[in-house]
Amino acid sequence: MVRQHFTGKEIVSTLTSMNYTPVDRTGSHLKLRYVHPKTGETRNVTVPMGHEISGNTLREIAKQCGANDFHAWCRWIDEHR
Repeated sequence: MVRQHFTGKEIVSTLTSMNYTPVDRTGSHLKLRYVHPKTGETRNVTVPMGHEISGNTLREIAKQCGANDFHAWCRWIDEHR
């Protein structure tokens, strides 16, 4: 079974290693941005930092990253954290 709960730190660490850049922080939420180098497509992602993330919040983060397959995205985060 694919792991489906991560800390905000694990998610941010993986995303920053994949060229997402922190752009803002509001309270306990960190906002990151990714700009595709060839197409210019921009992805904005908001990650809560204070606790473990699962359920609908994790699914929303995956959606903001452009994931079409939630389980594959979770596997990707787990492998790269």
